[in-house]
Amino acid sequence: MPAWKDKLDNGEILLIDGAMGTELERRGVPMSDISWSGASLLENPDDIVAAHEDYIRAGAEVIITNTFGVGPYLIEEMGYGDRIDELIRSAGELAQRARDNTGVDVAIAGSIASPGIRNQDWVRGAPQPDEDAMMESAYRMASQLAAGGCDLIALEMMMDTVAAPIGVKASQAVGLPVWLGLSVKWNDARDTLVSHSSKTQVPLARMLDALLPLGPDAVNIMHTGIDATPAALDQVRARYDGPLGAYPESGYFTMPNWQFVDIIAPEDLVKEARGWVDQGVSILGGCCGLGPEHIAALRDAIPGMKAPA
Repeated sequence: MPAWKDKLDNGEILLIDGAMGTELERRGVPMSDISWSGASLLENPDDIVAAHEDYIRAGAEVIITNTFGVGPYLIEEMGYGDRIDELIRSAGELAQRARDNTGVDVAIAGSIASPGIRNQDWVRGAPQPDEDAMMESAYRMASQLAAGGCDLIALEMMMDTVAAPIGVKASQAVGLPVWLGLSVKWNDARDTLVSHSSKTQVPLARMLDALLPLGPDAVNIMHTGIDATPAALDQVRARYDGPLGAYPESGYFTMPNWQFVDIIAPEDLVKEARGWVDQGVSILGGCCGLGPEHIAALRDAIPGMKAPA
């Protein structure tokens, strides 16, 4: 059994990495107005490898591919429609390079977010695909990530009851474990957790109704503000007894750049993480705005945390 899965099955805390896109941006890699950090697969592959290596050295046991902003539609929009499979696959291969360079046997999670399933709003004039086309796009992502050497699929920033179930089903079809990453925020009244979206407000409860019956191998509350994470974890744990994770964001996004404003300090992230572990979390890491220093702080603190029962 893989070491990462063995840890989860034994109720131990598994440390994953922090953000890739914002880490590349912090290193001076330019962001694309079409695919955010996705263009770096073409233009800055060595920087991707270096960022993966730094997360591994910080203690990450799972690293996530630089495919959050990548999908067949966006690659075609960038003008590389003849290289879709190659570019998706290369993200896993770059992560493998980092693993080989460090000599640490980390697992590789292939990230699939909304751009891997359907067109994003910023794709100029592109019509939204039907469900069959979304399934084809998501399966293409998942199968190429598997071909690139990924050990599992990490669905990220899932926020609805249409594309997200398609993402789960398509990913399961390639035979790899599937982690479901849900992103939420408080509504304006701050009494309901809803999708982390500027256009829709799907309640977290409705997302769970649609997604938990599909049997994900883990459920993560990710790309979610620190203030909403505890309540979201409670909602998931009340209805799901499998591996539970938390990797929050800090700062905010103005396309195509992350705004590094009021980023939580590593020691403060550790304090929050202790509470999440008490809520049943066994997967810890960071999303946008959080870098290797945050992962190193979690690494140093995990031995003193109480693993979930």
